[in-house]
Amino acid sequence: MTLSFNIPTYLTLLRIALIPILTDVFYLPWQYANVACMFIFLLAGFTDWLDGYLARRMQLETQFGAFLDPVADKLMVAVVLVLIVQQQSDPYLTVPAAIIIGREITIASLREWMAEMGKRAHVQVSSMGKWKTSAQMLAIGFLLYRDDLFGLPILSFGYGLLYIAAVLTLWSMIQYLYAAFAAINTTQHNNRRWKVRKIWNKKKL
Repeated sequence: MTLSFNIPTYLTLLRIALIPILTDVFYLPWQYANVACMFIFLLAGFTDWLDGYLARRMQLETQFGAFLDPVADKLMVAVVLVLIVQQQSDPYLTVPAAIIIGREITIASLREWMAEMGKRAHVQVSSMGKWKTSAQMLAIGFLLYRDDLFGLPILSFGYGLLYIAAVLTLWSMIQYLYAAFAAINTTQHNNRRWKVRKIWNKKKL
């Protein structure tokens, strides 16, 4: 894998660079820190969409970009969830956040394992994973803002969406695990058949 830098890659690196900026703003003793954090997070989400769009439209997809993009996403989500949980200090928030972070670690490890076996294609991003990401991003945006808006309980919406994201997270993880183990079982079955044929051919000789 070569380190190829292009516009989508720079956008991904920008998303990573926004993480410490968001963290610093989060702890500022400023009345509008929550609003600023929400907009920084939305900017990061926009770069996530834009780098993928440009990579496909301009045919700038690279192995390095394919590796770096999900890393940037997971770093941003994990760090922001830790910040929110630390601020809210609520077990009803900690549980879904732990599920989401734990799932990301599990699937990242699964993809690495499948890549070593040459079967990474079996754990590509699914439509369920995209729905999970959408609910997750909306939830985090609401939780960062957290203040009522036009009489609407934004924080409560954030809690609800985070639980929806956690459910979709578990569902998509089960789908990935099922697909991975099905692929492994198929490979093992084919290997056994090949060995049996090899032994049979030797006996015939």
